[in-house]
Amino acid sequence: MSDAIKHECGISVIRLLKPLEYYKEKYGTAFYGVNKMYLMMEKQHNRGQDGAGFASIKLDVAPGERYMSRVRSIAQQPIQDIFAQINDRINTTLQEHPEYVDDVAAQKKNIPYIGEVLLGHVRYGTFGKNSIESVHPFLRQNNWMHRNIIVAGNFNMTNVHELFDNLIQIGQHPKEMADTVTVMEKIGHFLDDAVAKLYKQIKKEGYTKQEASPIIAERLKVHKILRRAAKNWDGGYAMAGLLGHGDAFVLRDPAGIRPTYYYQDDEVVVVASERPAIQTVFNVPYESVKELDPGHAIIVKKDGTSSINEILEPVERKACSFERIYFSRGSDKEIYQERKKLGRLVFPQILKAIDHDIKNTVFSYIPNTAETSFFGMVREAQNYLNKRKEEQILSIGSKITSQELHEILEVRPRIEKVAIKDAKLRTFITQDSSRDDLVTHVYDISYGSVKKGDNLVIIDDSIVRGTTLKKSILRILDRLSPKKIIVVSSAPQIRYPDCYGIDMAKLEDFIAFRAALALHEERKTMNVVEDIYNKCLKQLNTKDKDVINYVREFYAPFTADEISQKIGELLSPEDIKAEVEIIYQSVESLHEACPKNLGDWYFTGNYPTPGGNRVVNKAFINFYEGKNERAY
Repeated sequence: MSDAIKHECGISVIRLLKPLEYYKEKYGTAFYGVNKMYLMMEKQHNRGQDGAGFASIKLDVAPGERYMSRVRSIAQQPIQDIFAQINDRINTTLQEHPEYVDDVAAQKKNIPYIGEVLLGHVRYGTFGKNSIESVHPFLRQNNWMHRNIIVAGNFNMTNVHELFDNLIQIGQHPKEMADTVTVMEKIGHFLDDAVAKLYKQIKKEGYTKQEASPIIAERLKVHKILRRAAKNWDGGYAMAGLLGHGDAFVLRDPAGIRPTYYYQDDEVVVVASERPAIQTVFNVPYESVKELDPGHAIIVKKDGTSSINEILEPVERKACSFERIYFSRGSDKEIYQERKKLGRLVFPQILKAIDHDIKNTVFSYIPNTAETSFFGMVREAQNYLNKRKEEQILSIGSKITSQELHEILEVRPRIEKVAIKDAKLRTFITQDSSRDDLVTHVYDISYGSVKKGDNLVIIDDSIVRGTTLKKSILRILDRLSPKKIIVVSSAPQIRYPDCYGIDMAKLEDFIAFRAALALHEERKTMNVVEDIYNKCLKQLNTKDKDVINYVREFYAPFTADEISQKIGELLSPEDIKAEVEIIYQSVESLHEACPKNLGDWYFTGNYPTPGGNRVVNKAFINFYEGKNERAY
């Protein structure tokens, strides 16, 4: 989208089911898993470019040999940096020990990162936090192999304070109140408990301490550990974990908020945030990649057996619709069709805005991710014109001349690449303070693509803050001298903050919120704003399950069209010559386009977990009190 909104994370787990020698013989390298993980992370780099991490576990190593490896980076190109470090280590060792080149056992014993269980993670640094300590995977170490745990996730918990307090109550002393730490320690606590109980039981059966270790690994019930650990989690998550002895899991939240896909055959089990990443990297058809059901975990034991277990009872499916509109890769078969449909469904509003004058209208898109919805919009324009041409030809009948027929058929949607993003400039724009200076120059225009007096229709994925529109896009488009600029959002108005992993935390950031506030001021109904604030205050100590989202009342007095009109006024630069109109997708059309992903809390305030209502009310309190901070 033209505004810089970031998604937090993408995950990938690869479990090789054969000995490393198998991959050496079949694919020519024992580094098959490492190579595939590099590709999996690159194919998900859309989900995070500020930091990346990789971890691996080797199975069945001798005591004293290193079996866990981890590398993390916040370099400008973190994925490349990680694998450059891994390749340097591998190549250096092979140069020093050429006898290892064809000896897979020696490679596994002496070279880090070469393992059968691999975990990759990419992230965006949100809320100003992008230190190396914030980068996944996180590691909890112990001398007992099965008590080691490596965790990475695509997630955010709304009740981190409650989870933190729970850890204190069970006797722990967490080093910080971060959801990643609290989640890992919660899993770790119940892992420790399960291992201790198994050890005690196995000792009673007469086994020695040394004999107990592999038996613990065999009997450990990962699904039971996850059920106990995740019992009070409130959030959206795809949580991946590796245990030191070789068990692996990925758990998805009960509402299916965050995406999780998996594939398995006799060589590999792979889990990721993106279905097309799995398809491309492992060259498998769409039908072979399955979606992990909400509330379920895919668990791969050390012996290679895998299972899908219900960990938490699924609730009403509220898979994130923003994933479909923008964040997920558009190469996914379903997402590609859904984005095209979003463009089709918004076309009737566009037709009304241009007064049905397609002949004198230019259609385009910003940014490149809006291209697919643009195709859908243009296809619907073509359908409309074809129907109109058919009516014109039939009305004239057999008396139609060649000239008349040519003139009718010549009318078609005028498609142009009007705006071009300067990607090199974009990379420097990371903080709001510097964005204002640089944002004016982010886009160039194709001079001559629009005739003076034309309508210009530009479609975007969504209009969140509107900063780039006002400071850059509308000003530069106005240089083409259109009569009217219609900016179309393929998403509905974003009115409410996210609290499940997308960097949209403050109400006053949203142009829809600022527009509704301006309407309250104009209509002298600011008492409504104060009433909402007082209602939110009264609920501060209410249990999450009983909290009501009172912020909905903030928007209730106005129609969507009234708010869109006010947004157009707020985003129009004072010196612009063209008339500006802003069009948003309707929520009903969004549901029609994305029927399986009805998580629409950004647009409706219908949060999928109780913690969401608490967060939105706290966000309103922060706004009213002038606190520039996130609400969770």
